[in-house]
Amino acid sequence: MNQEVIEMASSQNDTSAESIAGATRIDCTPEARITKSLLGYGVIVGPFYVLVSVIQGLLTPGFDFARDSWSLLSLGPAGWVHVTVFVLTGLMLIGAAIGLHRHITAGPARTAWVYLVVYGVLLMGAGALQPDAADAAFTWHGAMHLLCGGLGFIAFAVWSFLVARRLAARSRRLAVLSAAVGAFLLVGSVCIAAGSGSVTANLVFTLAVVVSWAWLSIVSVIFYREAAVEGRIEVPVR
Repeated sequence: MNQEVIEMASSQNDTSAESIAGATRIDCTPEARITKSLLGYGVIVGPFYVLVSVIQGLLTPGFDFARDSWSLLSLGPAGWVHVTVFVLTGLMLIGAAIGLHRHITAGPARTAWVYLVVYGVLLMGAGALQPDAADAAFTWHGAMHLLCGGLGFIAFAVWSFLVARRLAARSRRLAVLSAAVGAFLLVGSVCIAAGSGSVTANLVFTLAVVVSWAWLSIVSVIFYREAAVEGRIEVPVR
């Protein structure tokens, strides 16, 4: 009797050992981890830019969200804060673009990452070139600041249009939204360029910028999840 008990216990132990030896867990490839980390910059860059800009605007005496462009936060004693925001935002955009390049290697959106890189570089350029104050004379650096901003918005709109074609495979609604966001940003850019200080034009432009950042976050989350699924592997449990 005791011998049978011993044999049964031994058999169970052997089975448990085999189960443990054959057990696996879901993990992610090193390449996928890098891609996800880079795409993560696309998730946080918009909230970072908007949140810091709003806080600085609230703390800046005389700044009027209804009439003033956020670029004017680059002026004055605390202007270095917004310049730093421009540079960090540009760097995070470039990081997100590299993640996008690693994730989308074929199809109509495979060149979309290039336009995010362009946008990031132009944002850093806009930060380096001081804008003109609302009541100041027109300067070359103010003109170049506006040019960097305008070209950057065009680059982001093109990114939105290209990404729309990629998203069409998942959902027609997402594709339409992506194209609409790009078009809205272009409309906002035209409004601010032709508005001549109009409150309505400035508010439309500000809303278009905030919506575009929000859309970048949403799309980056979608691609982050795709990269996580594609990079899944089974590894033995040690």
